Order: sequence, then C-alpha cells, then structure tokens
Amino acid sequence: MIECKDLWLTYPGASQPSVCGVSLALAPGEFVTLLGPSGCGKTSTLRSVAGLEAPSAGLIRIGDSVVFDGARGVQVPTHARDISMVFQSYAIWPHMSVQQNVAFPLEVARTPRDEIRTRVEEALRMVGLGAFAERSATQLSGGQQQRVAIARALVRRSSVMLLDEPLSNLDAKLREQMRLELRELIKTVGLTALYVTHDQEEALMLSDRIALMSAGRIVEEGSPQTLYMQPRTRFGATFLGAAEVFDVAGVNGREVRTSEGALELKEEAPGAAHVVIRPEAIVATQQGAGSPGANRWSGRLVSAIFSGRQQQLVVELASGRRVNVLAPPTTAFRPEEPVVLELPAERLMPLAAETSSS
Repeated sequence: MIECKDLWLTYPGASQPSVCGVSLALAPGEFVTLLGPSGCGKTSTLRSVAGLEAPSAGLIRIGDSVVFDGARGVQVPTHARDISMVFQSYAIWPHMSVQQNVAFPLEVARTPRDEIRTRVEEALRMVGLGAFAERSATQLSGGQQQRVAIARALVRRSSVMLLDEPLSNLDAKLREQMRLELRELIKTVGLTALYVTHDQEEALMLSDRIALMSAGRIVEEGSPQTLYMQPRTRFGATFLGAAEVFDVAGVNGREVRTSEGALELKEEAPGAAHVVIRPEAIVATQQGAGSPGANRWSGRLVSAIFSGRQQQLVVELASGRRVNVLAPPTTAFRPEEPVVLELPAERLMPLAAETSSS
C-alpha cells in the first residue's frame, strides 16, 4: 500500500541529507511505526510520503500510483494523494464547531452536502464524539480534540493514514488510553498506517512492525517482539527499551568473558563482541544468595526505588560497574548489603562487532 525505494532528502543549505536511502514497504492494513531519536529522519520520511517535502531522489508509491519519482521528475501534490494525516498539533480551528472541523476537508473537495452530513456523523460516532457535534472546539479536552483530528482524517476515507507524533501532547494516562483506542480504530477501519514517534513504549504497543531509524537510515526493522527480544545492533538494543551491555573480552564455545565476570550463552556465538540483557530479565537475590559463578555475579545494592509495578535496583559489581535491575514490587531489599545477580542464559543476547553500532 505504501512503498519507498532508495529515498533521499537533503534540505536546502544542509550539509548532510536528512533521509539516506530509505526503503520501506507497507502491506494493506499494516501498522508500521518509524521510531528514533530527534533528528533521525523519521518525520522527514513521513512528510515525503505525504508530499509535504520534495525528496532529492528515490521513488514513492501509494497503492497503484507513483506519487514521487526523482528519476522522472514526478511529484504528485499532497491533495492528490490517497492519504489522510493526523499531526502532533491537533490543527483544530477554534472558531468552528466539532462538526464543522470534521466536515472541512469534504467541503473543500465540494462533496455533496447530504454525503458530508452522513460521513461526518459516521466519523464522529467511530471516535465516540457523536454527542459533541455542535460543541465549540475550544470547549473540548485535549483527548477530545485529538479525536476530532482523527475523525477529520477518517472522514476522507483514504486508504492510508499518516500520523506524526499525534499523542505527544496528551498527559501520560490519557496517552495510554488513546494508544489502545487508536490502534483498535485503525484496525477496525482497515487502514494502512505509517506512524512517527520517539516514544519506545508507544511504538511497541501500537505497531505490527517497527522501522528503527538513526542518522537518516533504517537501522533495524521487524516486529516489536523481534526488535525487543532479538536486537541486531547496539543502538537497537539500547534505544528500544533499557538494556545492560557488556563488552566481550573472549569467547570459548558458549562461554564469554567480560570484565564483570563469565557468562554462559544459550548457544555458541563465535563473533560476539557484546552481550546484552534487559534489566527485567536479571534476577536479584539478597537473602541466602549463595556463591557467584558463571551467570551469577556478586555485588552491593546501592539503591532500591519503589515505582508501583516494580522496584528499580542499582547494583554495584566488584568491577565498579553499576547495573540496573527491575525487580518485583513485593520483594524486600536492603541497600548497602550484598546481592547476587543471576543473568539467565536464555535472556542473554550476543551482538557481533560489525552490527554493534549505529
């Protein structure tokens, strides 16, 4: 439904391109997220698909239509592309009612009045704002205004929806609620969605597939589970969730040596240069800890911070390295006392040297 081939974009006056050879394809009905830090090129890629930026080279296809082709000089304007957009700023007109805001793109397209009324009612019903049609947009909460923006995108009945950080202005609790509603709505309608965010948790919750970007390029691509549990790069491991990365000094079969201690892997990894583990995979024990060994490292508990669903531990190892651990909220820990960390072999992720950096 969306295809980008070797897409390049350099802004006028810039010394470096913002998008560097990005290739990405979305199947019909797929929800794909461009994830990465500020300045990585994710919004520039989205705006190129939307026609809001003119790429320097490459090809973009939406459905059966080529909307950009650098080689042939094709650049289809935004209004002629089969897309709808939801922006970070809701772009709600304060002098209009909810109904008028949602109807606006249809009125610009000179859609018959009866059809406008039917489609607006349907879109407002889908986002749960049917009872708010006549209300002024200024009387709505932030979450309701975002629903208006989504309804305005839905009313066009495009096959593709582009979303640029649409939930970043909402408070934490409302943002979590809107994530679930947004994914369910897009899946129900059957839209193909390209979503931009720098929020890792948001990307994991919403996406069928994540394209992780850095310095204008897609570094890793895959399902949320694959990218989180089996990262291929050090950047991917550390950006998508918290991670502890240990440098490998030597490899002998399944055993690797690090400056913190020995680790036994689930399988042999002869090219391993680093070993990664998630903080929630490390098991911390204080009472009756036992002796250290392979995959069991002794240390001192520096701090234990209760955060509701879990405890955030900081453990200082004999080497001086401090390791972050996420522990159950019910376990009692005493700071400044000895602790043993167990790093299960099945949760250790080896990274090769050639794929360890961004």
